Order: sequence, then structure tokens, then C-alpha cells
Amino acid sequence: MTVPQSLREHWEEGQELIIINMGDGILLKPKKIFSETRLDEVAGCLNYQGKVKTIEEMDQAIAQGIQKSWNQ
Repeated sequence: MTVPQSLREHWEEGQELIIINMGDGILLKPKKIFSETRLDEVAGCLNYQGKVKTIEEMDQAIAQGIQKSWNQ
């Protein structure tokens, strides 16, 4: 696949992309690089005490997160 120069000029060489199927086309987004973290910085999410989420609830939350990231 060839991406026109006018679209590539905002990306650095070696930029990783995320390809999202939109049904009637695709969306290319630069992959965001996460800063390095330690387990003790993120392990708090492992101590969840609330009601167990269903697969459908998790899928819906993921879809909402994706939609939010598209609109940024």
C-alpha cells in the first residue's frame, strides 16, 4: 500500500499505524507509544472489588473507548 506524501508528512519514519475497518473503507491512525511503567504503578486495577462485568459490558466499554479516541 502506498500512502501519499501529503498524508505521510506528519509522520516520522518508522511510524507504526493502526488500521481500523470502517466497513466502506479503512482508517489509518498513528499508534500511540505508551510510556514505560512498572507493575506497581498499574497493579491497582487488579484489585477491582465491584460487580463482575459481562462480556457484552466489556465489549461496549471497549467500543466507547475506541469512539472516544477517534474524536480526539
